[in-house]
Amino acid sequence: MGLMDKLRGEFVDIIEWLEDSRTLLAWRFPRYQNEIKQGAQLIVREGQLAIFVYQGQLADTFGPGTYTLNTQNLPIMSTIQGWKYGFNSPFRSEVYFINTRPVTDLRWGTPNPITVRDPDFGMVQVRANGLCVVRVADPVIFLRQIIGTDSNVDVEEVTELLRREISQAFSDMIMQTGLGAIDLQGRQTELSGKLTEMVRPRVDDEFGLFIQSITMNTSLPDEITQAMTRGVAKGVEEAGWMNQLNDMDKYQRAKQSDAMTSAATNPGGSGMGEMMGAGMGMAMAQQMMNQQSPQSQQTPPPLLQDSQTFHVEIQGSAAGPYHLGQLRGMVDNGQLTTHTLVWSAGMAGWMPANQVPALRMLFASPPPIPGQPVAE
Repeated sequence: MGLMDKLRGEFVDIIEWLEDSRTLLAWRFPRYQNEIKQGAQLIVREGQLAIFVYQGQLADTFGPGTYTLNTQNLPIMSTIQGWKYGFNSPFRSEVYFINTRPVTDLRWGTPNPITVRDPDFGMVQVRANGLCVVRVADPVIFLRQIIGTDSNVDVEEVTELLRREISQAFSDMIMQTGLGAIDLQGRQTELSGKLTEMVRPRVDDEFGLFIQSITMNTSLPDEITQAMTRGVAKGVEEAGWMNQLNDMDKYQRAKQSDAMTSAATNPGGSGMGEMMGAGMGMAMAQQMMNQQSPQSQQTPPPLLQDSQTFHVEIQGSAAGPYHLGQLRGMVDNGQLTTHTLVWSAGMAGWMPANQVPALRMLFASPPPIPGQPVAE
């Protein structure tokens, strides 16, 4: 190796970061014993930011572009080193490259279950997890608080920090909203946005990071999920059985009507036999109903009890539960209408109040009093 080659090896001519990594947030240019000379090329690509650090002091910052290093574009460095008339000799400085592109696959989850007070199931322990999209928004704060003297910073180094902040914000959000476990699952999209807004101020000024979005998925204990599933299945089964009875009743009424019409138009014919057949059909239908629902023979249908409670949607939030006496008052003052969404244990989901059999009586109008004029 000649003398000129040796001298050239001690100087840095091109400063750049070629690695295309989505998980590496910061990288220090490996200067080793090399020195940066005047006229060296600095290349900063899209999604990167370069920061010069001289003897622990933050100096000049460069965005995407190609730069020829000289006194004009190193004003802070010139001030620190006292370059009044430019520099002719090489200088030593650390150069950090910051990745400003968003990291999209940062996963978070609550380390321990969080206790929620639910109006239907009492005290319930829920867990939450999801994805967080984060990027470096303030490289100077990030360099001071996170990087320190590290030669590179991977996303895993801030993952634990973000998980802790998100989990704490999730717990605070539950305490503020007072929502039950069922509402947490039903309003996950809305609550994800609220959670994002709560986490942002906790990491921007302190760590120089910006949270673009947080997705949230809550999970309930297995016993509550199974109870909810059984309630939905029971509702579907009862609905199917009632549909069968209604269809059979309609069929028998039609057969009876046809038989009566036939008997009236043909006195000497077989109309009476058809009526008897229709009657036998109705008897058979009644027998089938009694066989499949033996309780209908033994006890009368249950009366509507005020012990049944319902949750009511008021201005986008779930309120309640309320018993029927309270719901009557809400109908009178206009808080509960036929289109208001309600939910009770055993229902598959939220439904308009006039579609719930137990609540239809609240909206029924009394018939006119005999002998009294009907109000216009």
